[in-house]
Amino acid sequence: MDGHSRGRADESPADQWVLNPRTGNYELRLDNSGRESSEPPRARDRSGASRPRERSAPSRPRDRSGSRQESAALRGEVPAQRVRMQPGQGGGQQPPAARNGRRKFSARRKRALLWTCGVTAFVIVAGSAGAYALYQKFNGNLDTVDVGDAGSKNVAGEGPLDILVIGTDKRTGEGNEGYGDKGSAGHADTNILFHVSADRTNATAMSIPRDLVTDIPDCTTKQADGSRKVVPGTRNARFNVSLGQEGRDPGCTMRTVKKITGVSVDHFMMVDFNAVKTLSTAVGGVEVCLDKAVKDPDSHLDLPAGKSTVQGEDALAFVRTRHSFGNQSDLDRIKVQQQFIGSMIRRMKSDDTLSDPGKLFDLADAATKALTVDYGIGSINKLTSLARELGRIDTKNITFVTMPVKDNPAEPTPVTVVLEPQKAGQLFAMLRSDTSLSEVKKKEQAARSKQQAVLEGSRAEAADIRVDVLNGGDITGAAGATVEWLRSEQGVTQSTNRANAPAKIDRTTLAYAPAQADQARALADIMGLPATALKQGTSDTEGLQAMVLTLGADFEGAGVPLTGPAKAPEDIQRAGADTAVCAK
Repeated sequence: MDGHSRGRADESPADQWVLNPRTGNYELRLDNSGRESSEPPRARDRSGASRPRERSAPSRPRDRSGSRQESAALRGEVPAQRVRMQPGQGGGQQPPAARNGRRKFSARRKRALLWTCGVTAFVIVAGSAGAYALYQKFNGNLDTVDVGDAGSKNVAGEGPLDILVIGTDKRTGEGNEGYGDKGSAGHADTNILFHVSADRTNATAMSIPRDLVTDIPDCTTKQADGSRKVVPGTRNARFNVSLGQEGRDPGCTMRTVKKITGVSVDHFMMVDFNAVKTLSTAVGGVEVCLDKAVKDPDSHLDLPAGKSTVQGEDALAFVRTRHSFGNQSDLDRIKVQQQFIGSMIRRMKSDDTLSDPGKLFDLADAATKALTVDYGIGSINKLTSLARELGRIDTKNITFVTMPVKDNPAEPTPVTVVLEPQKAGQLFAMLRSDTSLSEVKKKEQAARSKQQAVLEGSRAEAADIRVDVLNGGDITGAAGATVEWLRSEQGVTQSTNRANAPAKIDRTTLAYAPAQADQARALADIMGLPATALKQGTSDTEGLQAMVLTLGADFEGAGVPLTGPAKAPEDIQRAGADTAVCAK
């Protein structure tokens, strides 16, 4: 601890905090007496005199300017508005660690950890959002990027939540010279779309192969001088060049994911090679399992068959090696990374981690230093809020899948992959309609889902449905085509084309009054609308007022249902976060 905290050199960071009996909150102890503080902590000015500590209001991240931005550009870093948060930004008091396990943490019972995904993402957010060791100084560790309208300005809304976790191959930190491309600004090397259900009880973590051939759309990036620049898109490119190349920032990767899947990404979290080493060490090592012994001269991975605990260099070698498993492809490496993530989740939930304040402090410090996020979650306060909302997810209801792909038929000796249209389409539809891949979750959800209950009840006749259709999506003429289809093929003769919506929306919605519930259910059946699309108002209609159907970016055409299949394709690669498996 530094001189401002006045802690003993051998004292645990958690022991710097004591319980204030007047407020019931933990506060930083600024003397060595060991007494419980009953007064607010006091800071020192530059002369060394004690003065009352002022409570700082939350502030927005501020952009770096001048020479730092210019030097970053000269170094070839990923061009983005990376902003280092200043200590005290983000607002809000955070509860510290209890002294040596004195207090039974309610947050532990609530699992106040954000189970996100990626090579290190579960740990990153769990560490930065763990309610035990959130010092304001951690705000100074975070980097942020302004991705404009690619993401959400809110931490989380009422519906499903989608977070893109990006692991780059950029070389930072000592000992990482052997990984990635020398001088590279960083590719989107490891990518996982983490979809959290609207009721926050289940999640799907979909890995996206870096060698997927796809179209990268135009994207707008923010420059060092505050101006905006449009980076032109490209066709038939590898997914991993959606970041870093040609000046693309993480917002470009988010837009690429949306173009592929139809899923709008709310936030991103990005780490590089060094994060794997620092975080696996901070948590005390991660248990992995091998079906056979591995000695890889390229990654320097040297492990026996069976179970081993890896950290630091060994952990990085484990998630990076691609010549030791399966057919040595990136798809096999994805399976190994998913095993690592699942093991990390279990490690984070173990008593050894949750009951050790010092370990949690080290983990939080390492995590926030490794993490780059968008403005929407760009403070410890916001990450904590996100963690508390998502912390209810049980590991048995987190499912890992890999985007369904096949070898690129355009290559004589395939080194890239393309989408497997039917299977990928089904999986994407399940994500868009918020359908769980967890069988356990489905059983639990059947009896208690309030949202699903809106589809239960009587249905109106097609001829009695009154609906105005607006186009808030990307397909020109969608409203007119839908009205024509409803009238001519479905018998919904009282449907009207109201042209374009005031603004574009991501997901299709059907707004209706309580008295129109039977019409809404009938139209949902006809259109294939998920329960999450139905938005019931609080007041009833007057006369023959129509419902309002606004087509969103998820709308693919008249007659194409928005709901995904009830069950994912049987032969897609998947794994549960609560199950330990051995890499082959």
